[in-house]
This record gives sequence, structure tokens and C-alpha cells, in this order.
Amino acid sequence: MRRKRRTEILINGSKEIAATMAKEILDNYDVAIIEEPNNGLIMVKVRESAQKSLFYIGEVFVTECKARINDSLGIGIVSGHDKELSNHLAVIDAAYKAALKETESWEYLLLEEERKINTEKVARMNQVLKTKVSFETMDTE
Repeated sequence: MRRKRRTEILINGSKEIAATMAKEILDNYDVAIIEEPNNGLIMVKVRESAQKSLFYIGEVFVTECKARINDSLGIGIVSGHDKELSNHLAVIDAAYKAALKETESWEYLLLEEERKINTEKVARMNQVLKTKVSFETMDTE
């Protein structure tokens, strides 16, 4: 599983999954926190559709953390103020980069969580669509 997809699942899904995965690594390996979770701002780039040029739309408040397992560096960045989750993400990222054996069993967990996220997203969209107004059915007299 690619890093972007894995991170999106961990951020959008249940926080307990990230905590459980990070705890599994912290209990079995020597993890060095290179950079404690701290706050910062990042610039958000957007591509303008007409001229296809990039520009910065603004800043986003984030919490970031860096962890190392052996020689592998992991980074955890989340929007908002969530020190715990950024720490968990950094440990999980470092574990994947170090190709630890525990990461092999996480694939199923992450896929299950992704299914739950998608199911909830569809349910929310259905709720929104129930309130949608159909202008074709309104009288035009």
C-alpha cells in the first residue's frame, strides 16, 4: 500500500487503529523521536485551471513529528492540533520504511478501515442527496 493512501486511512479512520499500530512498534523496537510533535504552518498549492499555473491559496495549521527506527526516518503531519496522532503516524511511517515484519499484518487492518470510511462517506452523501431540490419538477407557470 502506498504511503499517501495509508496515511489518509489513518487520519480519516479511527484513532485507535493508529494508536494500536504505533504501540506494537514502540513495545518491540527502539524508537527515537527525532522531533517532538510541534505546530507549524504549511503553504497550500493549487493549480489554477485556466492558465494551468500553480499558486499558493493560503496556509494550513499542522502538527508534525519525526521518528527514527534503526536508520529509517518517519514523518507524521496532520492538520490541526493533534500531537498524539502525528506521533503515531511518524512511528508507523518509520516502521514501513524500515520494512518491519509487523507492517505485513497491517494491510488487512487498513483495508478494513478504508471500507468503513467509504461506507460512512456514502451514507453521508445519501443524507445530503435526500435534501437536494429538483428544479425540473417545480411549476414554471
